[in-house]
Amino acid sequence: MADDLLLMHARKLWVELAGTPVEFCSPGGAKVVVAPGSLLCPPSWTGIVRIGDAALVTAPSMQAAGMVDDAARKMTHEEVVDIARLREVLPVLNVLGPASLFYLGQDSFLPAHEGTGVQQLPIGAGDLAALLALAGEEKAGESGLEDISSPAFCLRRGDEVVAAAGYQSWPQSVAHLSVLVAPQYQGLRLARAVTSAAVAHALDAGLLPQWRARSYPSQRVAVALGFQEMGAQLSVRLGNVAVNQGR
Repeated sequence: MADDLLLMHARKLWVELAGTPVEFCSPGGAKVVVAPGSLLCPPSWTGIVRIGDAALVTAPSMQAAGMVDDAARKMTHEEVVDIARLREVLPVLNVLGPASLFYLGQDSFLPAHEGTGVQQLPIGAGDLAALLALAGEEKAGESGLEDISSPAFCLRRGDEVVAAAGYQSWPQSVAHLSVLVAPQYQGLRLARAVTSAAVAHALDAGLLPQWRARSYPSQRVAVALGFQEMGAQLSVRLGNVAVNQGR
């Protein structure tokens, strides 16, 4: 029952982000809709998200939606988030992802921050600037730490912040987690400690923690904290299609 509730909550989030009236289809398939304003992907791209045994796809035009719908009929709900399979049936030019989607209910949480010295910084504190610079523009941007709306939860070595986590407030009362660890301190379980503190804060606020993880180390941290993998998300830019025909 708890898993079903998490699944329903997660699907409500992605339905809202689709930006057009739609629902996840019946088990084992993919629902494709025209949604130029979709938040599942960058503008003019096609967004794909699988939650459980069903997928949702937003396309920027009727032409793109038709192409993807024809292709999706030949694939399972798992294959629609498989880059190699998509390239076999669609003219994929660029890809963002895929990333696994993890969710966590209160009863499944495995805290890991007690006694670790995690500090809470107020929203907008400037202490994270050095960590973001140390990580580099690409890693810092991918972490999303600059965009958190929660306090930041951090660990220091001396005066320097070497690991931090927080979350962005997303629709449907979802807390989208962000975490970043300085390169020289990776592999020391610091990510687990700071993220655990951020998760506890989100759960206390009545939010659903969401973890979007691409790398195995990130996925491993999620599992260690009790998260359940419930789906995947990616965005693709297709060739040979016009955009905005659905407006």
